[in-house]
Amino acid sequence: MTITGETVASVPLRSARWHLSNKTRRAVTAYIFLLPWFGGLILLTSGPLLSSLYLSFTDFDMLSAPHWIGLDNYVDMIWYEPRFFKSLVVTFTYVLIGVPLNLAFALLVAVLMNRKVRGVGLFRGIYYLPSLLGGSVAIAVMWRQLFGREGVVNALLTPLGIEKVNWISHPSYALYTLILLHIWQFGSAMIIFLAGLQQIPKELYEAADIDGASAQQKFWRITVPMLTPIVFFNLVLGVIHSFQAFTSAFIVSAGTGGPSDSTLFYTLYLYQQAFTSFHMGYASALGWVLLAIIAVFTALNFLVSSRWVFYGDK
Repeated sequence: MTITGETVASVPLRSARWHLSNKTRRAVTAYIFLLPWFGGLILLTSGPLLSSLYLSFTDFDMLSAPHWIGLDNYVDMIWYEPRFFKSLVVTFTYVLIGVPLNLAFALLVAVLMNRKVRGVGLFRGIYYLPSLLGGSVAIAVMWRQLFGREGVVNALLTPLGIEKVNWISHPSYALYTLILLHIWQFGSAMIIFLAGLQQIPKELYEAADIDGASAQQKFWRITVPMLTPIVFFNLVLGVIHSFQAFTSAFIVSAGTGGPSDSTLFYTLYLYQQAFTSFHMGYASALGWVLLAIIAVFTALNFLVSSRWVFYGDK
């Protein structure tokens, strides 16, 4: 049998590969492996996401059908909900103080752990442990006991002449106890900083030694500039995670937001509106506002990164 004068046998059987380049084949392979993730995104994430967007424009109490009210939820939170702004102030304070101190402490410990001393691997594991446990309910309960009126903190301060204070119940101190808990969870950032430190070429330090640079000069002129991409990465992740902090505030304040709403995190306020007051439509609107806030902060970080982040290929 012939086809336009050619035998079937003359048609290359391997032409099914066509002329795909290696780059295209790798891309197709990558997308095949990503199919489960795309399936989860479409089936498990996109549906609830779009539903919450719709509910943010409705009055919904989970007991009756959603009632469309347009932008009323967004107007109410801005003009008629003072606790909304209180939660923003508390959360912004937590993020703007906690994240920089967390990163600074993580970098300090990473520099100390980047030394070839006996047992350094054990110490790295010990310092990383708080990041594994810090977000748990058990640690939040322990923190509440530590800073209670009869807790360990007061037991250490009383001999110094400092009167006992119920730190977690005092409006002036309650939020800062949670910031301390956040700083204590520096292990993840420390590990990433440590990996970055080990990638800095030793030749740079050797050249600095020849020039007579001090340890402080080497840190600020070599270590910090070379670590700026790692600092930027940890900063972006730290800001995103801090805006979503919930467990510590919920446990320490027993779900109330603390004295005078001093620990009323945004996520805790959202939780109260959704599952205490059953204002699910309003809570959905709060969720989308939180998404917008995180997106703005992330975009700002990327916009200003070109001014202080140094990449080796530049």
